[in-house]
Amino acid sequence: MEPTPPIADPGGDGWRAELGATLRLSWPLAAANLLQMLTYAIDVIFIARLGEDQLAASALAIALFGLVLWALSGLTGAVAPVAAAELGERAPALRPVRRSVRMALWLAVFSGVAGIGICLLLGPLMHVTGQQAQITALAIEYNSLLVLSLVPMLFNNVLRSFVSTLDRPIFATAITAGGIFVNALANYAFIFGNLGAPELGLQGAAVATILTTLTTLAAYVVAIRLDPRLHRYRVFGRWWSPDWPRLLHIIRIGTPIALTITAEAGIFGAAAFLMGNIGASQLAAHTVALQIAALAFQVPFGVGQAATIRVGYFYGARDPDGMKRAGWTAIVVGTGFMAFTALLMIMIPKPLIAIYVDPWDPKNAVLVGFALQYIVIAAAFQLFDGMQAVAAGALRGLQDTRIPMWIAAFAYWVPGIGTALALGFYTPLEGVGVWIGLATGLTVAAALLGWRWHRREALGLTRREARA
Repeated sequence: MEPTPPIADPGGDGWRAELGATLRLSWPLAAANLLQMLTYAIDVIFIARLGEDQLAASALAIALFGLVLWALSGLTGAVAPVAAAELGERAPALRPVRRSVRMALWLAVFSGVAGIGICLLLGPLMHVTGQQAQITALAIEYNSLLVLSLVPMLFNNVLRSFVSTLDRPIFATAITAGGIFVNALANYAFIFGNLGAPELGLQGAAVATILTTLTTLAAYVVAIRLDPRLHRYRVFGRWWSPDWPRLLHIIRIGTPIALTITAEAGIFGAAAFLMGNIGASQLAAHTVALQIAALAFQVPFGVGQAATIRVGYFYGARDPDGMKRAGWTAIVVGTGFMAFTALLMIMIPKPLIAIYVDPWDPKNAVLVGFALQYIVIAAAFQLFDGMQAVAAGALRGLQDTRIPMWIAAFAYWVPGIGTALALGFYTPLEGVGVWIGLATGLTVAAALLGWRWHRREALGLTRREARA
């Protein structure tokens, strides 16, 4: 019989084995997250060559589309803790895992169609917020094609969760890397009319996104078909057969995840509007500093995804010691990495800024001055950002998502945005005050989520009921 996904030996070497298993699972996921950011960066590079109006239009469209995509990825990605628990309980769990993946794919369709409807409200939203007419027109044209990629993107998210849970995270890394080349080639062809393709301008970027998404989806299907362990689950078989209780179970776990993502993304979006009211230079500096912080965050985010799967295995196996090792190991790995990035931000901030703008160009002096202030604060909250991300992932492995949702909503929108408003607009700190507010929200979230993970057994979170 094929070996089950690796679970650390419960003996004296369990912690060392768990560290190895966590690192093997998390580094490909973190790499895939970083590569996905590079994919988005390539879009920006090509679109920027069209002009400021096109770049602004695409940024506004992506602001809404990206939020919807991220939230629905959290919803459909709930298949990971569900499938991991099934594997931990009765590996290889062919039928339960197959049904869970199938229902997650159904959910990708249902939620994706609803998400398209939300994204198509971009036009009215831009009119209400007073955007310029020519930018609004460009954004609507771009968005009308871009939304066609939403459902296949959610399919990719489900299949990525499946291959990662089955101990094949390297597939996600390789497929995402391949998508970068497809995306760059398609942008080159369809934006500017090269390689015999029609010249579509900004709409060509949307076409490139669609083609890249479909290519990525085809790659996942081929990888699943060719890999013996993955193929034996036959996740595409009997796709029309429903399992309503399982679908509702995924929705029950995934909906709070989607709302948590919305709450977290919302505070950073709100911070951008606050910075815009303070000044253009502060907003530009905020954008650069936040991109550097977001780049660093992709690693603990990947570790958090690994924690969901590792804790989920032991949750299904009803092994509280295994849950403890998996969760705490991931938290140490994630926060340890963020300690390293915090050190880099303090020691070499200008080379980090140089990823996005030239810090030695005199015309960028004001922007860089503000960015250097914000990066110091970003360094201070790196540890807490990593801790809250991994702790949330570990709790998801216990299928505990509802209370963490309320923790996130409270932390980000009460002490977080409250501090940002108070210090940003009622003290001389201005932009620095807004960033202190962001740090406050992340710190409170980390403390409360860490406390809940620490108290998991006393709260009854480690007890799993038998499922059919």
